[in-house]
Amino acid sequence: MTEEVQGRSERRSRLWIAALALTILVSIIVIPPLVSINRYKTRITRAMSNSLGRPVRMSAVELRVLPRPGFVITDLTVEEDPSYGAEPVLHATTVKASIRLLSLWRGRLEISRISVDEASVNLVHTSAGRWNMDTLFRTAAQSQTDGSHQGRPVPLPYLEATNSRINIKQGFEKLPYSLVGADLSFWEEDPGDWRVRIKGQPVRTDVSLQQGDTGILQLEGRMRRAPELRMMPVHVELEWRNAQMGQLSRLLIGSDAGWRGDLTAEIKLDGIPDSADVTTRLRATGVHREEFAPAAPMDFDANCGFAYHYSARTIEKLVCDSPLGDGRMRLEGNLPAGGQPKLALELSKIPAQAILDALRTVRQELGAGLEADGTLSGKLNYDPTASAPAAPIKAISRGKKAAASKQVAPILPNPLTGNITLDALKLSGGSLTQPIQIAKVVFEPAAGINGQSDALGGTATLPAGAPTPLVFAVRLTLSGYQVTARGAGAPLRLSQLAHAAGLKEAGALDAIAGDPVLLNLVIEGPWLPAQDISLAQDAAPNVPPAGADGAATTAVVQTIPDRLTGTVNLRNANWKTDTLATAVEITQATLHLGGGAGVWDPVMFAYGTLKGTARVEFPPCSATDSLCTPTVNIDFADLDAADLQSTLLGAEKKGTLLSTVIARLTPTSTHTWPAFQGTIKADSLVLGQVTLQDFRADVKVASTGAEITSLDAGLLGGVIHLTGKVANSVKPAYSLEGNFEGMNAPEFCELLALKCTGTSLDGKGSVNLAGYTGKELSDSAKGTLHFDWRRGTVSGQPAQGVPATLARFEQFSGDAEIANGVATLNENFVQQGSHKGTVNAAVTFGEPPTVAFVQAKNANSKKK
Repeated sequence: MTEEVQGRSERRSRLWIAALALTILVSIIVIPPLVSINRYKTRITRAMSNSLGRPVRMSAVELRVLPRPGFVITDLTVEEDPSYGAEPVLHATTVKASIRLLSLWRGRLEISRISVDEASVNLVHTSAGRWNMDTLFRTAAQSQTDGSHQGRPVPLPYLEATNSRINIKQGFEKLPYSLVGADLSFWEEDPGDWRVRIKGQPVRTDVSLQQGDTGILQLEGRMRRAPELRMMPVHVELEWRNAQMGQLSRLLIGSDAGWRGDLTAEIKLDGIPDSADVTTRLRATGVHREEFAPAAPMDFDANCGFAYHYSARTIEKLVCDSPLGDGRMRLEGNLPAGGQPKLALELSKIPAQAILDALRTVRQELGAGLEADGTLSGKLNYDPTASAPAAPIKAISRGKKAAASKQVAPILPNPLTGNITLDALKLSGGSLTQPIQIAKVVFEPAAGINGQSDALGGTATLPAGAPTPLVFAVRLTLSGYQVTARGAGAPLRLSQLAHAAGLKEAGALDAIAGDPVLLNLVIEGPWLPAQDISLAQDAAPNVPPAGADGAATTAVVQTIPDRLTGTVNLRNANWKTDTLATAVEITQATLHLGGGAGVWDPVMFAYGTLKGTARVEFPPCSATDSLCTPTVNIDFADLDAADLQSTLLGAEKKGTLLSTVIARLTPTSTHTWPAFQGTIKADSLVLGQVTLQDFRADVKVASTGAEITSLDAGLLGGVIHLTGKVANSVKPAYSLEGNFEGMNAPEFCELLALKCTGTSLDGKGSVNLAGYTGKELSDSAKGTLHFDWRRGTVSGQPAQGVPATLARFEQFSGDAEIANGVATLNENFVQQGSHKGTVNAAVTFGEPPTVAFVQAKNANSKKK
């Protein structure tokens, strides 16, 4: 054959191949739309129903040739087994179903792959412990058995879903838990060997969640054929990664537990769903409470293994191991369904610093700046069935008349045995100038109410600068703690310990010096954060009695907010405050903590020549209370204002008593006063030439001013009653009003260098004034005064010019106006018999005050 003929033949072959390919391509593109496949919908529906073992419904079917022969199904619904509910097990708007070509040659239509996107899948779990997938496996197994009898088993199609939602139902009720954005694959690797792969993000529909923080859940599983799902041999690997603990707790329990940190969990399961061996690994980083970020967030990595029996609801051969610092913690035991767990906890050289860091994750102020050395080691066993309770014992008492017997409660078995030893504890840094060193503390099971033992107790002694050391008794439970402190300590050392413990009012101890302070305190509360520990807040009504070793004998930790109870005794102490020039000497003071309040009563003090007793009460306040003021009551015997001024200010100090005290009480940046209420009493109060007897003033002080709700005292043989207000401004402004009754006329006239006789004086008035000094107060005073004086006489020196109308009178009444440092008589009358007259007079304020008279006129002179 010539080259020309050969070339022509090759070109003809290429043309035929190209034409054939074009014909096939045109057929693929043109023919499917022209072919109506809906008449085969019933057959396709039956094929899918046989493959899935569930009734199937669809709206329409289209033929698809590329990339593989199959169908595009619209609005697919796979019905549920009625025993599991009425809601479809699967619904998808669009489904792609691929067919097995070889099955067509045998005259059968078999589905090889079903792919759905944005589908809704329901997983149902019944109260009997069955899943709706159980029927799917049984149907697939039955189809393979029937197919094998006919010569070839029918394989389960490859099922896959992308970007779908998997809902969880408990019986007929849909639970709020779902997987969204889920990718799911389910296929049969070999006959009777199924595989499943799930990846999605868990959500909960009944709470608000930050969906991106719930983590990603990924599952890989392998299952072998069995008559029931719960008997299928399975191998499952589950990983939950990048879950934020706050959102995770909202997902699992419906509320935020207050923890923060990142969590990753891994679970491997081998066996059958009813009985399997499980291994887990739980890793967390940056664990802390939401209220604050600790200096050293907690990390942990725990590995556990156990055998789980679903029907019996038991866990056997539990072994958990976790490193903690340079030590390790190991938990072993069994958890039977009867609620009688048997557990053993072993600690091996756990660093004390790791325990301190763990406590700091729940208590912000605890151990600020402290460093801890030492280790914890030991083993605890918990076995409620270790021994049976002893039979009740009859206690018999014999007497002359009759014999009585009573049942004595049996001693209950102690389920907790073993001990934990804290060796070579050393706390240093922070507020401690000298480290705390404790050689050894042994924590052992401690008896609780009715002989039950659910706590660990330990006792330690700590020298604190006093002849006798402090005795600390510690009780620990799963829910909380209790610390008892009894003994004596130097104020400085106690202040350091209080700061290290994070007590809110620890700063108050910084101002105290003197003899050792006696303590009898109990602080207790839950492990999880509660209200701030305060010397005046959240106190319990009673202090537990002490045993021989100083430990509480009947107190049991309860899950309640932190509370502090007991007493603090001061003797021969000094208290220094910036408000006063020198320290206050405290002869004796006792702080009572209980009933929700803190009360200093009594406080016997001396400040220079001033001596008195006081009672200070701090009410029970919460963080939301806008008004929560202490009550201060002070009692003096005899009090002289001059001594008060010289004591408070000192001879070398300039200014006035009032201005200096207010300046010290008032921060210059805010000009606010400390808020309190209370009573000031004195048997006698000397004010220059005047002495007030049985003085009592009830006051309420706020940041912007003070209110004198009542001031009562004996004055010049009578009584005086005042009320008023003081405004906090550049110069304090006073507004006073009151009355006086039964004032002795001779004593009053003696102040004005006059001689008088007669009955008592009565009156009332009001005045407004401002300033610090006596001159400022008198110059700014403006007000009115009304008085009434019956049956009296007034006489004086000739230079005073006492008018004759005052020589003897039956009634002298009038009104005076106070202004510019002078009280001037206005409308008034002097009556003697039928004669009436008036008096012109003015009293100028000063030391002493002076009076000036102008001849009075006779208002009822006889007509000439």
